[in-house]
Amino acid sequence: MISNQTASNSVLTTPSLEFSASRQFNSWLQEHNLSLAFTTYQAGKAFFIGLQPNGKLSIFERSFDRCMGLYATKNTLYLSSLYQIWRFENPLTAGQTNNGYDALYVPQMSYITGDLDVHDLIVEKSGKLVFVNTLFSCLATVSQTHSFKAIWQPPFISKLAAEDRCHLNGVALKDGKAGFVTVVGKTDIADGWRDNRQNGGCIINVETNEIIAEGLSMPHSPRWYRDKLWVLNSGTGEFGFIKIKEGTFEPIAFCPGYLRGCAFSGKYAIVGLSQSRDNKTFADLPMNKKLEAQGVEPRCGLMVIDLNSGDIVHWLRIQGVVKELYDVAVLPGIKRPMAIGFKSDEIRRVISIED
Repeated sequence: MISNQTASNSVLTTPSLEFSASRQFNSWLQEHNLSLAFTTYQAGKAFFIGLQPNGKLSIFERSFDRCMGLYATKNTLYLSSLYQIWRFENPLTAGQTNNGYDALYVPQMSYITGDLDVHDLIVEKSGKLVFVNTLFSCLATVSQTHSFKAIWQPPFISKLAAEDRCHLNGVALKDGKAGFVTVVGKTDIADGWRDNRQNGGCIINVETNEIIAEGLSMPHSPRWYRDKLWVLNSGTGEFGFIKIKEGTFEPIAFCPGYLRGCAFSGKYAIVGLSQSRDNKTFADLPMNKKLEAQGVEPRCGLMVIDLNSGDIVHWLRIQGVVKELYDVAVLPGIKRPMAIGFKSDEIRRVISIED
């Protein structure tokens, strides 16, 4: 657990990892009665952000190799890792606490998928767990007998092959089913998406196979919310929505970093920021040119965006060893969450009985 607090709205965890927040970030968490979770596969950590009883930030972390996708329901949390998909359950009922935490996410089961480079996760209204199998360029579900079962692939992908042809990365849940996906490049060649990073991204309707928007720059995290399809145009650093009839992207906010991970609460979006990697994947993206023009370095952290105005109203900044985030989840009705991991004996002693 990370708990060392400074007098300001800042949490110094170790000499190489520091969290700082905007002045009203804590009040926003309190007013909206929620907490947040996010993953960083670069550091192999899942973080849980809430409030201590004294109103200061509570930051709890657990280690999971290459953790990426998050999907949260009332008491359940799904998380993808290097070769497994985990399901966590919170056994605490209303009013119960565990060492001062009002949510205790316990790993309940996992599926061994192998290293599929799993990105986004959703659970359809039927109860089916659907995940983005980026390595095989498809949507898949778990199997009782195999690594995965493919359930959909883009119309331009000719076969299932472990080649990451289009970098399929995001899936949006609409009307209880997988509705839309994001791909970085419309290619059917092994690793071909890398040649289309700047403007080759598109969004596909899963039900109709129709490409509803093109010309995006490394899009991520499509989300259907309040009758709009929101998306992160990551290569440009822009958050916005798709005008489906026109097939165009309408930005409402520019954020100082590479965007990945998006969740909603009321009139707010919470998006994740990452610093740019010093390699070809992030080179020459429009986002970098905008930041250079402003004399600003890309940041890592969370941004809270007002959907009505496009203003960034609150933020949480991360500096140090954590440089990239992947996914974000909102945990409504929870003030201070924690999770059980595998690095200590704690998992042996947490036992709950179903009524």
